[in-house]
Amino acid sequence: MILTLDLGTSATKAALWEPDGLVGLADVGLVTASPAPGVMEQDPAAWWASVVAACAELGRSRPDGLAGVEAVGLTGARQTFGLFDAGGDPTGPGILWSDARAPSVAGRLAWVADHRADQLARSSWILAPRDLVAWRLTGSAATDPSLASLTGCYDSDGTVSAAVDGSVAERLPPVVPSDRVAPAVGEAAVLGLRPGVPVVLGAGDRQCEVLGTGAGVTVPMVSWGTTANTSLPVDARPDPSPAGLTVARSASGGWQLEGGLSAAGSFLAWLGRLCGRSSADLVALAATSPPGARGVTALPWLGGARAPWWRPGAGAAFTGLADAHDATDLARAAVESVALDVQRCLEAVGRGLPPGPGFDGLGLAGGGAPVAVWQEVLAGTTGLPVHHRRSGQAASAGAALLAAGATVGPWDLDLLDPVAGGTHPDPALVDRYAALRPAADRLAADLVDPGSPPACD
Repeated sequence: MILTLDLGTSATKAALWEPDGLVGLADVGLVTASPAPGVMEQDPAAWWASVVAACAELGRSRPDGLAGVEAVGLTGARQTFGLFDAGGDPTGPGILWSDARAPSVAGRLAWVADHRADQLARSSWILAPRDLVAWRLTGSAATDPSLASLTGCYDSDGTVSAAVDGSVAERLPPVVPSDRVAPAVGEAAVLGLRPGVPVVLGAGDRQCEVLGTGAGVTVPMVSWGTTANTSLPVDARPDPSPAGLTVARSASGGWQLEGGLSAAGSFLAWLGRLCGRSSADLVALAATSPPGARGVTALPWLGGARAPWWRPGAGAAFTGLADAHDATDLARAAVESVALDVQRCLEAVGRGLPPGPGFDGLGLAGGGAPVAVWQEVLAGTTGLPVHHRRSGQAASAGAALLAAGATVGPWDLDLLDPVAGGTHPDPALVDRYAALRPAADRLAADLVDPGSPPACD
């Protein structure tokens, strides 16, 4: 039995896995503070506290608690970090990946060095939430290539970049392989684990989602959560890097092409707050509005347009509104807007690959994966069949696969988390969205850069 710990932005998940599936799951929410526009912070003490609480809940659900765990696998959000003293206590707020003080981890750390020099001076380590948990459990501070490659702080060989300020560089953890195994010698007992249980460092959440969906060069992974993401594993780093995409190290030592959107579930949550409805209500309403949302077009760019646009000054919008429209149409337009940006990212991925057979389908991850209207809209927009797996926990499944391969022996994804459903594109819907696409592209291009051609041309 393998325990996985997924340190997300909105919640920490503890999951128990047997070779034939998920046998236990607990999650504990995390609170994000935004004390000023563009500032996104969390209390780093909550990262470890949430792990303790999730494991306690999981342990209470089993007669023997977590004593039977044979290995621990870790994953978590990328580009989020906190500063910690030698005892593991935070020296100030943690800064999230979505923080707008600078466009990269390296830039945000430079901001810390300039504006919170006293905090930096009191700190011994700069760690992502996943890295903090690994340190707590094993007593060894480290990160892996999948997280390091997205910070701007490390060169491609895993050494700290010479461009990083020395006061920051000396506090960055060393880079070790994602499948590194270290015995639990720290606070494992607090979680109910036996001493010495092997802990596998793991990879970032998107990299683990790629593993957990079974994504490959012809089947990209598409995740709907707080944000949306399109990821594709490749053996070699494309040269040049595809315009509009991020290139990261994968969990298996290769590379990963990624298109990360600024909002997905958070766009519906924002709309729900305005309408006085829950996100679940809006999903149900979206299914009742026709394709094209009766003329309403949305842009889901809360916090700026990310992939494939990368225009931080752009904002979310609805156009085409009239008296007859209501929350039903706005919800449908919101879902369609995310699917359109996913399609643009897929097109950018395709341009970055050598000529080949193209894509065969999409593996879905995130909380939205089993939602029928999301599957329908995404299949119609992309013209590709989509499928989701049984557990709905792709990142945790990927972490379990990594942990198993490094400790008890390889596990089979199709036994661990078989495909549970999906949908094929409706030809009429494909034609409808193809007809709507040019106008949506013109609107998007005008808002990100007035007068410019759309990024997908």
